[in-house]
Amino acid sequence: MAASMSAQDKLALIYENLHEKLKEEIIEDVIIKQNRPLKIYWGTATTGRPHCGYFVPMVKIAHFLRAGCTVKLLLADIHGFLDNLKAPIELVKYRAEYYRFIITSLLKSLNVSIDRLEVVLGSSYQLSAGYTMDLYRLSSLVTEHDSKKAGAEVVKQVDNPTLSGLLYPLMQILDEQYLDVDAQFGGVDQRKIFTLATESMPKINYKVRAHLMNPMVPGLSGGKMSASDPDSKIDLLDPPTIIEKKLKKAHCAPREVEGNGIIGFVEYVLLPVDGLKSGGKGKFIVERRNAEDGDALAYDDIAKLKEDYLADKLTPQLLKPAIIKALQDLLQPIQAEYDASAEWQEIANQAYPPPEVKKKDKKTKDRGTKFPGAKGRVEAKPDGHVEGIAQDQVNLGTGAAEAMENLDIQPQAPP
Repeated sequence: MAASMSAQDKLALIYENLHEKLKEEIIEDVIIKQNRPLKIYWGTATTGRPHCGYFVPMVKIAHFLRAGCTVKLLLADIHGFLDNLKAPIELVKYRAEYYRFIITSLLKSLNVSIDRLEVVLGSSYQLSAGYTMDLYRLSSLVTEHDSKKAGAEVVKQVDNPTLSGLLYPLMQILDEQYLDVDAQFGGVDQRKIFTLATESMPKINYKVRAHLMNPMVPGLSGGKMSASDPDSKIDLLDPPTIIEKKLKKAHCAPREVEGNGIIGFVEYVLLPVDGLKSGGKGKFIVERRNAEDGDALAYDDIAKLKEDYLADKLTPQLLKPAIIKALQDLLQPIQAEYDASAEWQEIANQAYPPPEVKKKDKKTKDRGTKFPGAKGRVEAKPDGHVEGIAQDQVNLGTGAAEAMENLDIQPQAPP
């Protein structure tokens, strides 16, 4: 498809639905003047299980591939470890492999060729002597303040952060050089890292790259979609019943478009995905609840959908069932591939082992100190006598004669 596209068509597809572009003249020079495939990379730290929010960057990566770009997918295993130990070092390699399985399956489900996709493991080059020396060079030029500021929206923020969080942005900057790309793609939450890259790369005699940014799509609970917040996201392997349950609970206030994750999912996933599959303009169909209400609502323009939602013509009660069906259909081929792959299933168990079920400690019922034999009330000694606060009630004496007398047992005469 890319061979038949003009340079302007390629650029339009590359820029479609982006939130912001930095140094786009670099991209235009490659596409128009140099007339060669754009080399671009997108990285993801291999931490929590990928969720449906990953469709947002995958749609853009599918656009890049359709436009003839060479896309390098960085599985940033070391970044995952550095980010406040989000990925324990023992699980890093398994999680990276799990990400490879699920992301390639996700891209194939979008009806796009992955021939120009290259999957790269961060640790395959980030432990080299050259990379390490460049990291030292960069760390001697970037201040602690600037590095912390750059990673503020990406690195997990804690009260007493470790130094690893300061290395994270610097490594992401260096990755542009070591992956040999023209541009880096990411969410708008990474803008400060991209800006720092533009400022810092010339200082260590490396060229500046272009940066492309996706918008941040709200999660199901209204905030950022996060793998660490189960209520904000849907796992790519969640069964249909769980998908339905989560979407029914999702934040979707009537007549509210801003911060509405359900509408954001239509705009940045469902409409463009349908376009990728059909080869034309994407459509989203909303069935009426009752036949007498009229024909189904069909949208190929997100502006019209938002207009109807603000006017309450399209309600949450109509929108949610349509989203549920569309998402279940979207995930079906990914889940079918997972079910058919014993290797993938084994990797999933190694990457995300089920939590150990802790047995509850059996508690001894406390009967107090009022019953005979209660601890602290009476205690038998080796010679047979007892001690304690109730010893007068049970003590029979220290010898046989005294005990018999206390029990009022009369000695028997010998026969």
